[in-house]
Amino acid sequence: MTPESFSSTGADDPMATPPPGCPAHGIGPGDLRRLYGPEAEDLGAVYEKLRAEHGPVAPALLHQDVPIWVVLGHAENMHTVRTPSQFSRDTRLWSSMQDGTVKPDHPLMPHLAWQPICCHAEGEEHLRLRGAVTGAMSTIDHRGIRRYINRATQELVNQFCEEGQADLVSQFAERLPMIVLCEILGMTHEYNDKLVQAARDLPKGTETAIASNAYIMDVLMRLTAGRRAEPKDDFTSHLINHPARLSDEEVGQHLRVVLIIAYETTANLLANVLRVVLTDPRFRAQLSGGQMTVPEAVEQSLWDEPPFSTLLGYFAKQDVELGGQRIRKGDGLLVGLAPGNVDPRVRPDTKANMQGNRSHLAFSGGPHECPGQDIGRAIADVGVDALLTRLPDVELACEEHELSWRASISNRHLVELPVKFAPTPQQDVMARPAHPVTAQRPGNWQSSMPRPQMAPPEAAAPSAEPTLTTPPEPVSRPGLFRRLLRWWRGD
Repeated sequence: MTPESFSSTGADDPMATPPPGCPAHGIGPGDLRRLYGPEAEDLGAVYEKLRAEHGPVAPALLHQDVPIWVVLGHAENMHTVRTPSQFSRDTRLWSSMQDGTVKPDHPLMPHLAWQPICCHAEGEEHLRLRGAVTGAMSTIDHRGIRRYINRATQELVNQFCEEGQADLVSQFAERLPMIVLCEILGMTHEYNDKLVQAARDLPKGTETAIASNAYIMDVLMRLTAGRRAEPKDDFTSHLINHPARLSDEEVGQHLRVVLIIAYETTANLLANVLRVVLTDPRFRAQLSGGQMTVPEAVEQSLWDEPPFSTLLGYFAKQDVELGGQRIRKGDGLLVGLAPGNVDPRVRPDTKANMQGNRSHLAFSGGPHECPGQDIGRAIADVGVDALLTRLPDVELACEEHELSWRASISNRHLVELPVKFAPTPQQDVMARPAHPVTAQRPGNWQSSMPRPQMAPPEAAAPSAEPTLTTPPEPVSRPGLFRRLLRWWRGD
């Protein structure tokens, strides 16, 4: 199929959209498959139909019937993200954006609108902006952040451990990443349910996505103004003080990139790893028996269920052939992370163990590869390990087939993960100090620069500093899984 198939039918054409119930529902102008709507609830199945019909690169339609190429092949995806001479992330190059096909109220506008961020830049500007982000990230104390992740996990588990039941999506996977990211960014006081819900909503392309984006940007711009006036020892301050000299708008937009991508990625990753541990006996046996570590389990999950299904988008800078398709200058491409991971040419058996293989597409690649992936891995590694240690007998509280998913163009995530376990007492957790536990360390660019002035921490009352204690072991003999877990951990 050629790009001529992208010629769209007029919006007033009554035949442009088949009536509900019609076998052709889900097929749009130019006989192209839609990546949205009722027939696209299982996008994995849609991608496989497109692969069968067109090969590793296929034409399709985004919301409001905007034409897009979907890159389905592993090699074709890697070529797209690694060849900046042919493909750019600057949405201003997209012909559908230039000719008005993409309307201002498009539900994916938070992704599509050009912004002064490294994700949309290239060349020297990309190096300047991304250098500021990676420079600020280099100041994070990774040992300190892992200790904080463990403590945050204990605090979350304390909220439901005595109940003997919980939903590990809403009560754990959706909360732990936001708690940790708020600490890293220096906005712990902003953590609340509304921020969690907005971060979940923004990437989905819903009717409320634009409002969610506005709320998050308001929070981040207030944080930027506050740290510009009074720097502290956190990621935001180091981003502001980087020699790249980002403007307030650039700082706020990059904070949004870090917050949303890291949050959404990690929340999905946590839920996916826990689901597999609870539903696949072989997976759990390998984990408890020592044949697989939690980090290896995380990598397997990144192959099987990448946190982001697709990446929107890349745009052709010239006419080029990709996967047997003729891509014209100005065409848009949807990078298929999930379908690329199951490309039969590189993974003929999707049930095969991918242990030790990190060539998955979960974090993209090339100049725009996710710079914060180590933080996401740390949250998943420490969070899953700490939760299983606290609740070693945790098991699914429903049948696996009863689990439900919510899918969007950007990802697919669990709605709930109900579990049950023997009620256990809470653990005392050290009170949060007045300064971040993730103390930042100077990056190379900071060696000759004055450190921001730190306000002295407020003295805490002795009663607010309980020591971390371990609850007494039960008198009854521990179960097999607990004994295996202790043996694995060397206890």
